[in-house]
Amino acid sequence: MIRITQLKLPVNHGREDIKNKAAKILRISPAAIRSVKIVKQSVDARKKENILFIYTVDVETGKEEQLVKKAGNSQIQMACEERYRFPMAAEKNISCSPVIVGSGPAGLFCGLMLAQAGYEPLILERGDDVDTRREKVDKFWREGILDENSNVQFGEGGAGTFSDGKLNTLVKDPGKRNQKVLEILVEHGADPKILYVSKPHIGTDVLCQVVKNIRQHITELGGRVRFNAHVTDLMILDGRIAGVVVGGKETIPSRHVVLAIGHSSRDTFSMLCKKEIPMAAKAFAVGLRVQHPQAMINEAQYGPKHWDILGPAAYKVTWQSSAGRGVYSFCMCPGGYVVDASSEAGHLAVNGMSNHDRGGRNANSALIVTVTPGDFPGRSPLAGVEFQRRLEQAAYEQGGGKIPLQLYGDFKAGRVTRELGDVGPEIKGRYEFADLRKVLPEYLSVPFIEAMEQFEHRIGGFARYDAILAGIESRTSSPVRIHRDESLQSSVRGLYPCGEGAGYAGGITSAAMDGLRVSEEIVRNGQTGD
Repeated sequence: MIRITQLKLPVNHGREDIKNKAAKILRISPAAIRSVKIVKQSVDARKKENILFIYTVDVETGKEEQLVKKAGNSQIQMACEERYRFPMAAEKNISCSPVIVGSGPAGLFCGLMLAQAGYEPLILERGDDVDTRREKVDKFWREGILDENSNVQFGEGGAGTFSDGKLNTLVKDPGKRNQKVLEILVEHGADPKILYVSKPHIGTDVLCQVVKNIRQHITELGGRVRFNAHVTDLMILDGRIAGVVVGGKETIPSRHVVLAIGHSSRDTFSMLCKKEIPMAAKAFAVGLRVQHPQAMINEAQYGPKHWDILGPAAYKVTWQSSAGRGVYSFCMCPGGYVVDASSEAGHLAVNGMSNHDRGGRNANSALIVTVTPGDFPGRSPLAGVEFQRRLEQAAYEQGGGKIPLQLYGDFKAGRVTRELGDVGPEIKGRYEFADLRKVLPEYLSVPFIEAMEQFEHRIGGFARYDAILAGIESRTSSPVRIHRDESLQSSVRGLYPCGEGAGYAGGITSAAMDGLRVSEEIVRNGQTGD
């Protein structure tokens, strides 16, 4: 196979145009090309009058090495496709199943790989299966009735299920785990385009079915998944994990326990702290969700044409404030919704979500400001959790239990919004006008406003008066890191902190990749070794 990079075509091209352009670059007839596989597709919108798709493609034809040598062009090389390799255990002595706590991306992918290797894992999920979970979440959004164990944060698929389903990651990937994660998602129902588009996403509606398909595959392979199974304690013997306790009374023995608990598992963090599992508070970021008309973002990013082909536009903005705090967009959802993502009574947090078609009227993203352990109350490993809780309690109180909403112009002026402008809210959950300056502390509100005004220079209308703010966005990443060594184990041997909640991932893909890494280590270590 010959790999061609930087193959550029206009927006309105067809599939045959890719083949013809590849033939032109190789100086051969299109009829001589047997197949063309898209490896990567991205958009170059720097010149809005001439937006281009840029491809990397693999081409199958005759005399490939001769063609590459003749071309003498760095754009044309022989394809060398490396594949993910899962380690095989030298000896598999299964005395009791590995236990995985949590069925988010980290837990599901770890469980799938162990099941495929014949290890018959047991996944324990505190929340419901995804169908029951969706019913409870919809009821919460309509009526405000919260199930603290099954909500936007907890349940099959984890917090990522109710999000945009973005799959981009900045994690270095020499082991090709990223590609493996995407392949697994496609095998279980995701759009095959995620294998090559530059900013892949699935969407909540599709992701719900995908995670269910992965769970069913695990069970077909001999694994087990239990819902409403809240792990409340660990059994530790002579410095090694011996099992877990479910619901305060049921004991399940295991020599390998994976903590894929998610970043909202505050009661689990507290239990781990009491068990003296080594962990520490870590930096993260907090802020507010901002909504703009999607058409405005499309115009700013692409110009007036080709929206039907390019789809809803995304953006990414960053700013270093005069106070030295970083401010940046996070979890940007084109054509999406702001959702009530609360998981604790008397506390309120928001997130962003979109379906596969990204068909909502608004674009939204979190604009978040960095915070460090120096901002947290006290020096406990759980100080970041307490910091989050204070903000979420303030948001709950300001909104009267509903999502507190404010126009940006009113937020900047320090007054409560009385009526909406031209931007209509796209929100899942109940909302109420409130003063978000009483939610986001002033030392964070000032950098937020400063950044909004700077982003106006990059995206016209970004700081418009009637842009809608909602808060608080506090669950951007885990407030703790549970320490682990090079074998990915805690000082308690056989205990594997994993994924986003443990502080080792920052989204669906990186969490799933970490799940793969942990499954690899369990296989390498064997069921009886360290």
